[in-house]
Amino acid sequence: MPRCLSMVLAAAALAVPALACAQVTRTLPVNSLRGEVAFGQPPEVLLNGQPMRLAPGARIRDPQGMVQLSGALAGQKLKVNYTVDPYGLLFNVWILRPEELAQRWPTTPKEAATWTYDPINFTWIKP
Repeated sequence: MPRCLSMVLAAAALAVPALACAQVTRTLPVNSLRGEVAFGQPPEVLLNGQPMRLAPGARIRDPQGMVQLSGALAGQKLKVNYTVDPYGLLFNVWILRPEELAQRWPTTPKEAATWTYDPINFTWIKP
């Protein structure tokens, strides 16, 4: 009997890390906008083709939610959701997963003001 129990416990212990690796759905802030960021020499970036600077303390999250340094992303152009700080600097950046890219999201403040957000389905409804 103890041998059987130890095999069950070993199988359960092996299954736990596999469950921990499963991707968790992340909720992007409603006040974020969708865009494309081309990372240059920090703190310089191009946001939707326009020059922009990263704010001091800017947070860049990769698709797994881990913080990335802007220097490690130099030379890459990525689809993101982002927020800007009160000074107009790029503050929060979320590099998007394929399923997040498939969701409709506003790209300008005007769109965000006219579209309606459905918090139950985590989607934007375009009028």
